[in-house]
Amino acid sequence: MHLRDECGGQLGGLKNEPVSRLPGGAGVREGSALFARIRTRVQEVVRGKDDVVELALVAVVAGGHVLLEDVPGVGKTTLATALSSAFGGSFNRIQFTSDLLPGDITGVTVLDGKGAHFRFRQGPLFANVVLADEINRAMPKTQSALLEAMTERRVTVDGTTHTLPLPFTVIATQNPHDFHGTFALPDSQLDRFLMRLSMGYPDQENERAILRHGGLSRAHVEAVLEPAQVVALCEAVDGVRVHDEVEDYLLTLVRRTRRDGRFLRGVSTRGAEALYRASRALALARGRDFVIPEDLRELAVPVLAHRVVARTEGERFGAGARQAIRAVMDELPAPSA
Repeated sequence: MHLRDECGGQLGGLKNEPVSRLPGGAGVREGSALFARIRTRVQEVVRGKDDVVELALVAVVAGGHVLLEDVPGVGKTTLATALSSAFGGSFNRIQFTSDLLPGDITGVTVLDGKGAHFRFRQGPLFANVVLADEINRAMPKTQSALLEAMTERRVTVDGTTHTLPLPFTVIATQNPHDFHGTFALPDSQLDRFLMRLSMGYPDQENERAILRHGGLSRAHVEAVLEPAQVVALCEAVDGVRVHDEVEDYLLTLVRRTRRDGRFLRGVSTRGAEALYRASRALALARGRDFVIPEDLRELAVPVLAHRVVARTEGERFGAGARQAIRAVMDELPAPSA
């Protein structure tokens, strides 16, 4: 069985065995029910951010990576840790700092104990879920070590390619770019993230609940899925249909960003593919086997805003790009049901 590239290809380590199915068989109904269980588990520890939790889960189920951007101390790492716990499998956390080197992430080739042979020592990137904490505190050279891994699910060290375990998801957090000691993520790095999300501050009642229940550090939840089932859930997304009219709606949005005066650079084909894939995952999460225009409208900003350059940029968190995407969506007539 061959899975789509978004799922990372065949399941690593089980290439000659059938992929584990979801309970009751891989399908939209079963996938939606399982998605709801994961969402409930994560929301138990990430309070008052139901929309962010759902979108982050959609990104993971779609086989993508997530960038959480906001000021320190609002729960970015809590969400990332809770997601990794709910999906099971192996988990590694990398604390990005200015002195971190590419080999500290991917691994290095070292001499064995007798000094006769070289062997590869895996870095923390070799895990099902990798938390890249404060990713923009590392220099661009170190950040670039993630590019091949996030796109191809593999790393190349000293001319030798090493396959990463599957499923493989990077959940990165970053501080605002104007904070001391940060480096802006290159456009090529941003483009590897399926979604960029912002946590924001909780409301008063949810913040009260956080204080009473041990603060933001209590992020562990019981695993809902095994790694093979995560891949099967990702495969279930392929069963969601996108009708021609909805495809035309998506393509019209993408093409308009390329010629609209509010953008210096519009959405790429990779960005269009990301929105297409994410909309199918969101439909699955909502219990549908088809995408509706509202799915695209809901996902346009988190999927596309970090992939474009707006003419009126400069505000924190890419506010100009988000406003431009919303404006285009508001002007674009949705297809009739």
